[in-house]
Amino acid sequence: MEEEKETEQKDQNTLESQPNSQSTPLSKTAQKKLLKQQKWEAKKAEKKAQMKEQKKKEGERKRKEWEEKLSSCASEEERLKLIESRRELRKERMEKRAEEKEDKVQRLSRAKEFGQNIVIDLEFADLMTNSEIHSLVQQIMYCYAVNRRCTSPGHLWLTGCRGEMKNQLQRLPGFDKWIVEKESQSYIDALQDQKENLVYLTADSETVLDELDLKKIYIIGGLVDRNRWKGITMKKASEQGVQTAKLPIGSYLKMSSSQNM
Repeated sequence: MEEEKETEQKDQNTLESQPNSQSTPLSKTAQKKLLKQQKWEAKKAEKKAQMKEQKKKEGERKRKEWEEKLSSCASEEERLKLIESRRELRKERMEKRAEEKEDKVQRLSRAKEFGQNIVIDLEFADLMTNSEIHSLVQQIMYCYAVNRRCTSPGHLWLTGCRGEMKNQLQRLPGFDKWIVEKESQSYIDALQDQKENLVYLTADSETVLDELDLKKIYIIGGLVDRNRWKGITMKKASEQGVQTAKLPIGSYLKMSSSQNM
C-alpha cells in the first residue's frame, strides 16, 4: 500500500514538473493520458537501448565466427579466396542498397509532379509541450519513412515549419535531405493560388472523403494535444474558408479513442 502511494506521488511530481504551454491546467483525464505517454516513451527508449546492446553483441558474435572461419582455412590460398568472396558479397549488397535508395529518390521526385499532395500543418506548436512536439516529430519521421517505401508515394509538405518545431525536426538524421516541401509560412500563404483545392482533414467535418482527388491538397493538423483542443482544426479551416472532410475511419476500423481525421 505504501509503495502504491509512493508511486502515485512520484507520478504526480513528474506531471507537475512538466512544461505546460497551455493557459488552462490539464484535467485529470488529460494528466493520466500525458503520464501514460511519458511512460510509453520511457519504455520505448529503454527498448531502443536494449536493441542497441543486442546489435552490438550480434556484431561481436559475427566477428568471432569470421575469425574462426579464417583460422580454420587449410592454406593461405583458401584464406584469400574466402576473403575475396566476402568482399564480393559486400559489394553486391552495397550496390543493391544504392539501387534501392536511388529508386526511392526517383519515386519521391516524380511524386512532386504527379503524386497526391499532403500537407502537415505545423502551426500548433505553441499549444504543445516540448514532449508533445517531440512525439509529433517522431510521427512525422515515421510518415516520411512509410511514404518513402511506397510504390506510388505522395508529395509531403511541412508548413508552419519554424521555431521549436523546426529545431526538433532538424535534429532528425538526414532531415536536410528529405524530399519534402519545407515552408516556414502557413499553408494558406504558401498555397494561396490553390486555395480552392485545399481540403482540411478533420473528424469534425460532415463531409466524408470516399476517394482521393489528385487535384486536391489534403491538410493534416500536426497537433498532439491529449484532446485539450477539440474542434480546433475545424474552426481554423472554417475561419479561413477552406473545405473540410473526414476519412471514413469508423467504416473500416473500430476505434477505442477519438478519430482525429
